[in-house]
Amino acid sequence: MTRHHYSSRTRRSAIAGAAALSVVAGVAGAAPVAGAATSAEPTAPQLSLIAASNSVTLDRWEGEPGVYVDLGTYVTVEGGPLEFRVKRAADFKTPVVAQQIIHKGGTTRVKNLPQGMVKDFSGLQGFLQVTYTDAAGKKVLTTDESFCPNNASGRIRPDAPATSKYPESCPTNPFTLGSVWGVENGWATNTSRRYDGQPVDLPAGEYTAKVSVAKRYRDLFGMADNPQTVKVTVREIKMDGGGVGFGADGKSAPSARERAASGHSGHTMSGQSMSGHAMSGQSMSGHAMSGHSMGTGSAAAPSGAHGAHPDGRGADAPTPPEVPHVLKNGGKAVSRSAQPGDGAGRTDGSRIKPALKAAAQRPTGRASVPDVPKPDLRALPAWDIAITDGEDGDIPGKDYLAFSANVWNAGPAPLVVDGFRTPGKDLMDAYQYFYDADGKQVGYSPSGTMEWDARVGHEHWHFTDFASYRLLGADQKEVVRSGKEAFCLANTDAIDYTVKNANWAPNNTDLSTACGEQSSISVREVLDVGSGDTYTQYRPGQSFEITDLPNGTYYIEVLANPENRLHETDLSNNVALRKVVLSGEPGARTVTVPPHHLVTAP
Repeated sequence: MTRHHYSSRTRRSAIAGAAALSVVAGVAGAAPVAGAATSAEPTAPQLSLIAASNSVTLDRWEGEPGVYVDLGTYVTVEGGPLEFRVKRAADFKTPVVAQQIIHKGGTTRVKNLPQGMVKDFSGLQGFLQVTYTDAAGKKVLTTDESFCPNNASGRIRPDAPATSKYPESCPTNPFTLGSVWGVENGWATNTSRRYDGQPVDLPAGEYTAKVSVAKRYRDLFGMADNPQTVKVTVREIKMDGGGVGFGADGKSAPSARERAASGHSGHTMSGQSMSGHAMSGQSMSGHAMSGHSMGTGSAAAPSGAHGAHPDGRGADAPTPPEVPHVLKNGGKAVSRSAQPGDGAGRTDGSRIKPALKAAAQRPTGRASVPDVPKPDLRALPAWDIAITDGEDGDIPGKDYLAFSANVWNAGPAPLVVDGFRTPGKDLMDAYQYFYDADGKQVGYSPSGTMEWDARVGHEHWHFTDFASYRLLGADQKEVVRSGKEAFCLANTDAIDYTVKNANWAPNNTDLSTACGEQSSISVREVLDVGSGDTYTQYRPGQSFEITDLPNGTYYIEVLANPENRLHETDLSNNVALRKVVLSGEPGARTVTVPPHHLVTAP
């Protein structure tokens, strides 16, 4: 069990990478993939480790615990795509299982990964070994690194697929249920997740890095033993009072603004869009971004880093994809971001993919709920649970229980809600839309309202009937209710991309793509199949005030679709509970969070 007390809402990572879960990959009982062949089986793709450059220069910024490393090494894939399906049971009681899916023409083969190669959803564990030696030839550091196939990637030859159908990062939500990892044929994926919260402690100086693929992975994938050697220069960058740094060479270092604009902002999302450009004051409004990234060449917050943004959502963001170095064979590096009409953001197995743009006018004719695929909203247990003291707008001196919560869509259809405004009104009328298998709208139903939130850091339209949160006593009766019950929907987390019709590349992954402006006459909010929406309850009125609650056992309840105004395939899975134990004295309360079966993230 883990005991936490924080006096500030500035959150350090609670679920970063592999530390989030204590689960081990297994292969027993792994389900076969539909259409698997028993004869004329396809051959596995050929993988190679390459280095895009013989040398790199890394900046170690003053105050950082180390340097964030990108050595420019890539895994190339030829002879077919590299693809994995990673899955665990929805009760979180059994370990993660992983399979390699080998495609060739219309034939598919399934290969179970040996135990221990995948323990969570962050990637292949211990894939690389990196050894650093200093200028005198002395070995100074050796690291074992995981490999996320969904990391920064691009083409290595001009006749390779122009875009990738695979997701753009490996999920970090501790309650992820299923993931798809992949690298397209003729593409290469960067082995370094530069800003994943794991800096390497190398002082300024000259080094040689030797990068090798672990033997068990070379044997599994038939890779040659071909270590790559890269010369590494680490520069120390100091910051003056005005935010301008000077390196060991005496040259001026870029400012924080310049670093953000150039895609080298370290590990913060403050004031920066996901495409690597300054947002000119536009807030990300606290949306958690685990499992999605929107652009190229930018440096986002480290995976698992939690911050309370103005809208109360965490900044749990993966490293966004970066266009790799152009390789020597002349292949042009291409962004993995989906482009309209290119098929990169495909919906796996489904043609139901409504546009993000709201309808031009509110629906007419008689409302109906046809017998077509519908969404299935499911609540996940709370995590990122801690005590706060009200310093950010609640009542100072009181104790609050804060947490993160996610409601996701298991499908098989997206949740599509449009809001329509009567001129001069502060509320929009909300409608849920229904689609047939061809993506044609075939019905609608009134589903409540949307309201404009004018508070600084919000300033967008909230759908008022999506989720609610309650703190229950040991008898599971309500003790405290959160004031957060209105939401702007966005696909912040890839919860299970193995479900039917999952969209591996949703478009609306942050508030700027989904929530409208004060002058909007209509708004469309979408929760795609396979994705969830995380809110972090650290803002005033959202967390539970517990100052005078007696010590003891409580449950955080996350409830999806609380008024049952949204039509779903199943209403029986809308509630999730997470047990917590309160102790301490008023002004110094603590919370203990027992594991939720195999998930240990507090």
